[in-house]
Amino acid sequence: MTTLDATDAKLLLELVRNPRATGVELAARLGLSRNTVQARLARWEAGEALGPFDRRVDPSALGLPLTAYVATVIDQHQLDGVVTALADIEEVVEVDGMTGLTDLQVRVVAKDADDLYRIVGKILRIPGVERTNMALVMRQLVPARMTPLLRRLAAEGR
Repeated sequence: MTTLDATDAKLLLELVRNPRATGVELAARLGLSRNTVQARLARWEAGEALGPFDRRVDPSALGLPLTAYVATVIDQHQLDGVVTALADIEEVVEVDGMTGLTDLQVRVVAKDADDLYRIVGKILRIPGVERTNMALVMRQLVPARMTPLLRRLAAEGR
């Protein structure tokens, strides 16, 4: 994983403002050489500092307006198989390993309550899944964001 510096943060903030900016535009706005900008963009992609583009797609635009978090307790000896099976369920959009009372936090999207019931049933049928507890997302109050952290990092490099 690539560690970002203040110049990277300034470049990323400029891309937040104008996602379609070219390397030449970015270089001119920030007083950098075009080669510096291109090298950093390439480094971010190679080092996985930038996530995949599909993270920007709103599930509602796909006809999947319902989001739920499924706290999942598993047999730890079957973790790899459980994760593989979860990844095979299209409506599972994220899985995080957790500490505490549950092992996995599974974020799923669905068309409606019946569809969600079907998806959670698939999760429960995975060998190694012992139990689940579901929480519906009523409204997203603070969306996923990195801009405040980028601003802080950019300011540190002044």
